Amino acid sequence: MSLFGKLFGGGGKGGKAPTPQEAIQKLRETEEMLAKKQDFLEKKIGEELVTAKKNGTKNKRAALQALKRKKRYEQQLGQIDGTLSTIEFQREALENANTNTEVLKNMGYAAKAMKAAHENMDIDKVDDLMADITEQQEVAQEISDVISRPIGFGDEFDEDELMAELDELEQEELDKNLLEIQGTEDVPLPSVPSTSLPSRPDKKKVEEDEDDMADLEAWAAN
Repeated sequence: MSLFGKLFGGGGKGGKAPTPQEAIQKLRETEEMLAKKQDFLEKKIGEELVTAKKNGTKNKRAALQALKRKKRYEQQLGQIDGTLSTIEFQREALENANTNTEVLKNMGYAAKAMKAAHENMDIDKVDDLMADITEQQEVAQEISDVISRPIGFGDEFDEDELMAELDELEQEELDKNLLEIQGTEDVPLPSVPSTSLPSRPDKKKVEEDEDDMADLEAWAAN
């Protein structure tokens, strides 16, 4: 018989073991019951201590009886503390075990799902699929190249002929420019004026005229 069977009355032939959730719930209920027992004992210990102090030297017999009861309550309280520690440890271990069980169960569920997903697939099929995808991408690229290629332009003309024609056009343009430059040489230049320019007065004669004018002004002044 398992430990849980001994604790909760299960086990035996045909007996059904409790689930982890049921066991955890039972342990929680036990902890609550013992916690109430603790509160009760702590209250009784306080009452017996008050009784012992009240009687003191007046009634030693009653005081001693109160102290004895206080000691018994303290012993029971210590036992309950130990029991609670044991139950708490057991409950935490059971909770961890339950968590691990759920984790493993979910991992097994996920593994089955993954296996079902890969049931009709192997590495050869994956390689074939990737090869098909690559081939279709190449076909799509070729189709795009064909569609984007200009139709009826460029391919039917010889590039050398086009270059020769371009050279002829450039030569014609050069010849035209040369003819325009030569045409400007035949334009007549303006004729030289036939009338002579006025001569510059003689400097000596100008000085003599100025001297004569000065003498005339001096005579007139006298």
